[in-house]
Amino acid sequence: MKLGVSGFLPEWRQIDLAAAQRVRAAGFRGAQWFFHKPLEAEQSDVRRVQAAFAAADLEICQVNGSYEALVNPDPDLRREGVRGLSALTRLGGQLRAPSVYVRPGGLSPYSHWSPHPENFTAATFDRLVDSLKQVCRVAEAEGVNLAIEGHVLSPLNTAARVRQLLDAVASPALKFNTDPVNFIGSVADVYDTSRVLNQLFDLLGRETIAAHAKDVALGNHLVLHIEEVLLGTGHMDYLLFLRRFEECAPQGWFLIEHLPDEKVPQARANLLPLAQRAGVKLED
Repeated sequence: MKLGVSGFLPEWRQIDLAAAQRVRAAGFRGAQWFFHKPLEAEQSDVRRVQAAFAAADLEICQVNGSYEALVNPDPDLRREGVRGLSALTRLGGQLRAPSVYVRPGGLSPYSHWSPHPENFTAATFDRLVDSLKQVCRVAEAEGVNLAIEGHVLSPLNTAARVRQLLDAVASPALKFNTDPVNFIGSVADVYDTSRVLNQLFDLLGRETIAAHAKDVALGNHLVLHIEEVLLGTGHMDYLLFLRRFEECAPQGWFLIEHLPDEKVPQARANLLPLAQRAGVKLED
């Protein structure tokens, strides 16, 4: 499998050869592109950044971007979300990206990953299914894989719920982007990440094509704070994570994410001996 990174680059239109070479020199085979406004992406900019990646021998490991929530109850705004993700999907096809990352969205006014009581209703789930059926038609035409992610605060809060979504959409273009930290929702989960990992891979392994890699720990604060921490310093069972991902997606991308630039090299350094212990070869 291949080692990539999310972040560690400037805003996509500002990426030049030096920026791409910096990522490659840090030991990453690929990097994620993030389009802040996919509907406004200029083809000249896309080609220029694509050329910089090629010149640096750096691969595009995933395409990501911002768009309106796919579950928005306002039909006009949800339509904008479908348009935005469809535009991102076409960009992914143009770039021949191995996957286009998809967030399920939510109803909170703060962010797509913030809590809201209606994130878990049947109506919200049905809107997500409908939105994805529309975008999957674009993905199928473009020959692109969509990689949807879940989170305990999102409409896709369990592995079983993601399984239900994949079955309901029933498109060969819809795959899964596994991020086990996102499914840690209790003290028991933090102290038994192997159980969470096995649930994800048992139910979703055959659709898993990409992974986001970070770590998890309990914060020393009043009541409960589940916190993301530097890879290799928390409770995530990385030996199991790496082995099971390798079984499902031997050519897939394993992306380090959610870190400031100065901590990315340390995360990579922490990951390499774990991969060696797991018997997994990382192409970096």
